[in-house]
Amino acid sequence: MTSTPHGARARARIEITAAIKEEARRRLAEQGAAELSLRAVARTLGMASSAIYRYFPSRDDLLTALIIDAYDSLGETAEAALKASEGAPAGTRWTAVCEAIRGWALAHPHEYALIYGSPVPGYAAPATTVPAAARVGFALIDVVRDAHRTGELDVAPVPADLEPEAARMAADLVPDLPPAVAPACVAVWAQLLGLIGFEVFGQFTRIVEERDAFFRHTIAGLAHTVGLRPAGTS
Repeated sequence: MTSTPHGARARARIEITAAIKEEARRRLAEQGAAELSLRAVARTLGMASSAIYRYFPSRDDLLTALIIDAYDSLGETAEAALKASEGAPAGTRWTAVCEAIRGWALAHPHEYALIYGSPVPGYAAPATTVPAAARVGFALIDVVRDAHRTGELDVAPVPADLEPEAARMAADLVPDLPPAVAPACVAVWAQLLGLIGFEVFGQFTRIVEERDAFFRHTIAGLAHTVGLRPAGTS
């Protein structure tokens, strides 16, 4: 079958867009997001500076595309671990998802830095990044939701002064779960990403040597915080 000119143009656009992103990721690894320049990317790819703006009108548009790609890649990894552990005890599933998130971060440190590191000066992420950003959090929440359904969840009540905020958070995030689950999930999500960030950014150097064991021990504590039974218990 002969390709139509329209189809050929569409494929060419996809290929060029992918090449721009790949070069931008390389520059992120070498120079950091703050130094990302559309003109520099264009020069490396042999494109006219004006041509690259037909694909990404600004540096911020390119950053947004890279951020969404990173969030989606991490989210897909977490969701794959969730699916692969289906039917296992809640603690086992929690461990599988957390280890998948950590594994992705260690394999993609510069992309992890882009989405969970220091803000890029002059850049504000638009609302279009939110659905992709939420995927990894919702994978963790799905473990908690399934545990609640199977009677494996025992989350501690929140203090009285936090009850209104817990109810508000639950209405936004987990309307089908007890309100106390919401602040526990948010706290554990933040602690998990911080724990992984310390490892990715070298903060454990000469402090934690047995990092696999340390990670498993710590996420077992996080599972307890959110109300899950530890992996391997019934």
